[in-house]
Amino acid sequence: MLLHIIARGKIGNSPEAQLVDRYMKRVKWPHKITQLPDFGGKIPSDVAQMKLILLDEKGKSISSMDFAKTLESWRDNGTHEARFMIGAADGFGDEERDQADMLLSFGAMTWPHLMARAMLAEQLFRATSILSNHPYHREG
Repeated sequence: MLLHIIARGKIGNSPEAQLVDRYMKRVKWPHKITQLPDFGGKIPSDVAQMKLILLDEKGKSISSMDFAKTLESWRDNGTHEARFMIGAADGFGDEERDQADMLLSFGAMTWPHLMARAMLAEQLFRATSILSNHPYHREG
């Protein structure tokens, strides 16, 4: 299953970009990152058997273990792509939220988009590590 991060805004050569690169290089599953301008830009066309996940303040906050189990379920049930969308400064509208398979939040606090991208990359590495029984994640 392809893990695809689609994020609005340029990350440049920032410390956050270095974190994203650091974690995504460790992810053994197929993955890619698509950057879009703050407004407009072409969102990659829909893929059959795709799950759309919006990082959104109205989303559900789940544990790393539950996140890993969700990815595992999607993968094992034939999902070809898990598409993680990080919106612009104003986030997503109700219509976009209604089309999503999952609304995901990193807690009640507001995070800068660059940090959200780095946090997502780390959680993708953590989830795939959990599923491969790698000792990176520690419970307890």
